[in-house]
Amino acid sequence: MSSRPNVILILVDDMGFADLGITGSEIRTPNIDQLAMDGALLSAMYNCARCCPTRASLLTGLYPHNAGVGHMGANLGTPAYQGFLRNDSATIAEVLRESGYRTAMSGKWHVAGDFMAREVDSWRVGDIDHPTPRQRGFDRFYGIVDGVTNFFSPHYMLENDSRVEAFDDDFYFTDAITDKAINMIEEATVEEAPFFLYLAHAAPHWPLHAPAEDIARYDGVYNKGWDAIRSARHEELNHRNILRANWDISPRDEEVLPWESIKLKDWEASKMAAYAAMVDHMDQSIGRLIAKLKQLDQFENTLILFLSDNGGCAEFMAEDGWAKFFPDTTHDGRKITMGNVPNLRPGDPLTYQSYDKPWANVSNAPFRQFKHYVHEGGISTPLIAHWPKGIAAGQIAHTPCHVVDVLPTILQATGSNYLSELGGHAIQPLQGESFLDLLSGKQWEREQPIFFEHEGNCAVRLDNFKLVRKHGCDWELYDMDADRTELNNFAGKNAPLEKELLKQYQDWADKTGVLDWNIALPKLLDVWNLESAEG
Repeated sequence: MSSRPNVILILVDDMGFADLGITGSEIRTPNIDQLAMDGALLSAMYNCARCCPTRASLLTGLYPHNAGVGHMGANLGTPAYQGFLRNDSATIAEVLRESGYRTAMSGKWHVAGDFMAREVDSWRVGDIDHPTPRQRGFDRFYGIVDGVTNFFSPHYMLENDSRVEAFDDDFYFTDAITDKAINMIEEATVEEAPFFLYLAHAAPHWPLHAPAEDIARYDGVYNKGWDAIRSARHEELNHRNILRANWDISPRDEEVLPWESIKLKDWEASKMAAYAAMVDHMDQSIGRLIAKLKQLDQFENTLILFLSDNGGCAEFMAEDGWAKFFPDTTHDGRKITMGNVPNLRPGDPLTYQSYDKPWANVSNAPFRQFKHYVHEGGISTPLIAHWPKGIAAGQIAHTPCHVVDVLPTILQATGSNYLSELGGHAIQPLQGESFLDLLSGKQWEREQPIFFEHEGNCAVRLDNFKLVRKHGCDWELYDMDADRTELNNFAGKNAPLEKELLKQYQDWADKTGVLDWNIALPKLLDVWNLESAEG
């Protein structure tokens, strides 16, 4: 086997900063926690606030607009918003395959155009604006091409280039993609080639689906309510010294009611129990993957990176909202009750619910806001890195990094060269910076600011300062060393700094092709209306 390290990139979906045991949660995640304790944890890793943009940036080392996914999968008519990976970008798989690696992906793709039509037989998978992982550098693929699935009864899955249409009675997506990932690793070791595995979980994204025995483990745990759980997580985070400072927790979101005033407490608690079970089961599956690496004598020389694509998701699952885009029957014809129906306990394949804003507020403790937004709750993820041959155990680092930095870090770790050309297309220069020195316990600071834009929610972070705004609101300015929970806005009190940060943001946005959301949103609605009419 090659002495070059294998690489496993594990991305989870819609998991908040405080949802791991190591980051203060009551959810059982012993396998992920052990990776952190035996490796490194970066407390200030940033994503792009939403699934598609984060995945595009993570895979290409470019900001999402430069990768072609400035919003989501809809094509809004510009290169920055075409909704699928651009030909002048190169994925980690394409780069590492050129460097001699076997490349494999198992899980959720979601960087390949729009798949909002409910009638999945009409989907155009694999054409020029709906590329599959196999068209972007992966030797093997198993999983979903769109953004969400029924965990027990997927509506559209591929294995390599063929649609999967038969599912066992005990099928569960988290287990299925892990089993396939293990098979892919075994194939690579037989060939004695280093491998890159991208394991892209759909958990714990809605719908709230988990095996009954896992949900039972959390029965009663959340009856104390979101206020108590959120405070307990904050205290545990401080106790573990996971954050740079013991910042004050942000107040309960203004749209969330106090737990004492909630009437359907048992139902609300059951939603968080199902969510916790999804995270717990995901950790169990990662434990099986680790056990296989050890059995194959590959664990010591495998760089494992673990992170989430955005913060906890506050989306409410209404039958006439998000749910209307997805099939309402299982593959064997059973009817699914779509939406957050009061007193209907979630978890089984015939339900389709989300855990909603109150529990997302818990997931993102101690930060403000949620997925979609670029305040800290929407963009913060712990990054856990484990590599016994390359990373000293027990490190916690607080230097800001971004998912755009992951590809350069992998290149440095594997001794691989970036591509300047691929398939006859000149490739854009990398926009990220390797943080391998940070993982190795050395002094490291990013040379460039970090930029964010999603749906008109904008931010720039430079050193310890962050300029941020929600769409349609005023800019806010924070000192992140003193106040990462963004409670003390000092906009208007340092005009030169504010002016400089705003200039840097605007220069980046202009160069990158960021659209004013007031212009982009009507384009998006036109696309959706057209798809609805055609459907």
